[in-house]
Amino acid sequence: MRFALPLIALGLLTACGDGGANGSAAAPVANVAAPAGQNWTDMVAVTPEGGYRIGNPDAAIKLVEYGSRTCPTCGAFGREANEPLINNYVSTGKVSFEFRDFAVHGAPDLAAAVLGRCNGTATFFPLLEAMYQDQAATLDRMQAIPQAEQARLQSIPPLQAVSGWADAAGFVDFVKQRGISEAKARECLADQKLLQQVVKITEEGGATVTGTPTFLINGERVENAVTWAQIEAALKGAGA
Repeated sequence: MRFALPLIALGLLTACGDGGANGSAAAPVANVAAPAGQNWTDMVAVTPEGGYRIGNPDAAIKLVEYGSRTCPTCGAFGREANEPLINNYVSTGKVSFEFRDFAVHGAPDLAAAVLGRCNGTATFFPLLEAMYQDQAATLDRMQAIPQAEQARLQSIPPLQAVSGWADAAGFVDFVKQRGISEAKARECLADQKLLQQVVKITEEGGATVTGTPTFLINGERVENAVTWAQIEAALKGAGA
């Protein structure tokens, strides 16, 4: 991206699209039945690390992604991976998927992430998917922001900057069209607890994340993997 992006409360800058596939194959893991009357794909929870996990909380294979909602490489992965990952792997109970918002681009990522968390677990993954589907239009809007306005957004206090980017990038209008009222969106953008959740993930992930997206399988980083084909191969290697 060619426009200036402020990093807020972050002591690092990680590139979008840098990858950090792992070795020998593991024994196949058996499918796990969900509790009676339930589906693993309907089970979403916030993890102790602050991410959002979908699927069997005790899955033998735990896939974690550190991703940025304004990163084109993350968007490409999300658009390609969502359906096969959820339908073919998470649904079996063998694999859980956790997404951790990593604010590689500072305030714009923080704005998108906070709004993505605004309705909690009920809409987290549908909103994430929708943001990735709309990503090209979002990036076009961001590219079109005049330099003077970008400079202003970088000069104002962090919480104001996050709200400013939420409007400038069209995130507030985006979530309004998907069931979050403007009043609720503004409330979330002013919620320092929500903001700090994303900042904390980004700061604590700094030692692990080599670029966005970065993937972990059972706590081990999947090296040189940023596409669905690469991650699917790693999942199969882990026994999925």
